Amino acid sequence: MLRIRAGSVHPVTAPPIEDGAVLVDDRGTIAAVGPHGLVPAPPGARELAFPHASLVPGLVNNAEREFARWIRALRTLKDATTPDEFAGAAERGVRDGWAAGVTCVADTGSTGAPLEALARLGGRGVYYHEVFGPDPAQCAASMEELRRALDRLSPFASSPRSLGVSPHAPYTVSGPLYRAVADFARDAGLRVALHLAESSAETQLVQQGSGPFADALRARGIPVTAHHRSPVQYLVHLGVLQRATGWLCIHCVQVDGPDIESLRGAGVAVAHCPRSNRAHGHGTAPLAAFRRAGLRVGLGTDSVVSVGDSSLLAEAAAAGLDGEDALRMLTIEGARALGLENEIGSLEVGKQADLAVFPSTALFRLLPPVTALLTLVAGRVVHG
Repeated sequence: MLRIRAGSVHPVTAPPIEDGAVLVDDRGTIAAVGPHGLVPAPPGARELAFPHASLVPGLVNNAEREFARWIRALRTLKDATTPDEFAGAAERGVRDGWAAGVTCVADTGSTGAPLEALARLGGRGVYYHEVFGPDPAQCAASMEELRRALDRLSPFASSPRSLGVSPHAPYTVSGPLYRAVADFARDAGLRVALHLAESSAETQLVQQGSGPFADALRARGIPVTAHHRSPVQYLVHLGVLQRATGWLCIHCVQVDGPDIESLRGAGVAVAHCPRSNRAHGHGTAPLAAFRRAGLRVGLGTDSVVSVGDSSLLAEAAAAGLDGEDALRMLTIEGARALGLENEIGSLEVGKQADLAVFPSTALFRLLPPVTALLTLVAGRVVHG
């Protein structure tokens, strides 16, 4: 067993505990949490003390200038990257996350490298494999490619890791492909994540059939149709959001009141990425309106190539959050956005022991970058 004592313990679902402790059993779950004097110290238990630090649940990262041009440049960079380079970058990303106190990450990608790295290192996360196909004529080929990728990646997706799918975005996925992925995910019981309502260029494409994405598609001989509705309402029209149990919608900047109501009615969660939205000039997602509507919202860093680092504390500050409100968004709310709130996100007996210890002043003043003093995933020390 492992007993961790800290100057303060923040269960998140209860008031902070000064001079508290957490006892982790040999199965990697929380056996006890409370004031130091009330948490048992079984014979042979290893004890770690951090008298001037705060112990919190592990952070959850719901993990993209003229935007269309930037997307094309990123595609070129990815095409020039070898599998070994992807693997190395993914492993560095997992370790960097642990150093920042992140114990669970949701990631979308097209290589599978993040899921393989999590399996290799014993990390927790959700990996959504991307599927592309803006030309309706290539729907069947895109689905076959997706099935092959999932067959290859499925052996890496054992607890605490899970595998999902990601129909990337309205400018890379046709209507028929959206429907096919939604049906496939529902039948297979897979999680779904997608970029939605991120940019004005995306809105132009869907509403008017114009703008840089429309120009790029027409240049490839792909038909473009003006749908005269917002990206969210376009997915409603396709019948996709109605089948969206457990979906994660990333960004959701270009939304209005009816869009938010449609998202709420579909029961989707939102990954809010304020720094990426700002870096690309997309605007500000209406976080307060999401929360008033009862949407599940987690914070995400989008990607290092968007904002230069993967600091969740910086995202919280950019979202205007601080103190306990920021901590809740970074922990239990992030876990709820992924449907993992019964396993992680708070310090409660019986939950998985995903924990992080931070210098108290740095954590609650949101002064990134902050390195965790200790990070545990399922009771196993992975950093510190």
